Amino acid sequence: MLIPIAGFVLFLAFRFIRDSLPKSSGGQAPPPVQARVISQPKQTGEAPVLHRKPHRGDIVLILDDVGFDNQPLTSAMRIDPNLNFSVLPNAARAHAFAETLHHNGFEVLCHLPMEPLDPRNSPGENAVTTSMSNEEIARTTREDIAAVPYAAGVNNHMGSRATRDARVMTSVLGALPKGMYFIDSRTGPGSVAERIAREMKIPTGGRNVFLDDVQREAAVRQQLAQLADAAQEHGMAIGIGHMYDVTVRVLNDEIPNLRSRGFRLLRASEAVE
Repeated sequence: MLIPIAGFVLFLAFRFIRDSLPKSSGGQAPPPVQARVISQPKQTGEAPVLHRKPHRGDIVLILDDVGFDNQPLTSAMRIDPNLNFSVLPNAARAHAFAETLHHNGFEVLCHLPMEPLDPRNSPGENAVTTSMSNEEIARTTREDIAAVPYAAGVNNHMGSRATRDARVMTSVLGALPKGMYFIDSRTGPGSVAERIAREMKIPTGGRNVFLDDVQREAAVRQQLAQLADAAQEHGMAIGIGHMYDVTVRVLNDEIPNLRSRGFRLLRASEAVE
């Protein structure tokens, strides 16, 4: 009886050992497939990052002495939609040019004629002078502004003597319609226009660069580059030019380059404070 029992025990041991050993490649079952987790991008709700040109500074450009025959008005209106035009109220075409500019979407200023230091330089008819009474100054200022329809602001034409006189400037600024701004053209040293405007809570600013004291292309380009440097350094700068053919030609050439470099042109009303 022990022999069959021993044989049976050996049989069970053999099966146990066989099942414990790895199977041959021919009969090996494939390993279990493990699920592969595919990570999904996070849903942040943010728009893709766009690479934009850096903003280098804001430039306010004003063209003065607008309102005379044979001025390159059509060409000037091609420079930039935010170009500002300052119309002389005593110019022959002042009313017509102001109408044209406004209907084409441009910001218009009244280029207020004021007394210069040098009496040989005439600011033209209906100019504000230091010999006027306060009432005369206020009346003259209102008349000049009324001669330029759609004027949003004022800057001085000449005025190196008048802008030094606190009494005169108080009367001029006090005559401005509510909401109108004043930009000091800074035609001479010692102007008090900006200081008094700020004291009277009138939006104001001051010219940084004249573009065309020298009416040559190279000189205008150099001054425009100086204006861009000032805008980059201070965040904003105001440049004043005139309706000269050379100035308009240079601006048409150079403003697209300034925009491509990250400079932005502003309307004067957006820059005063």
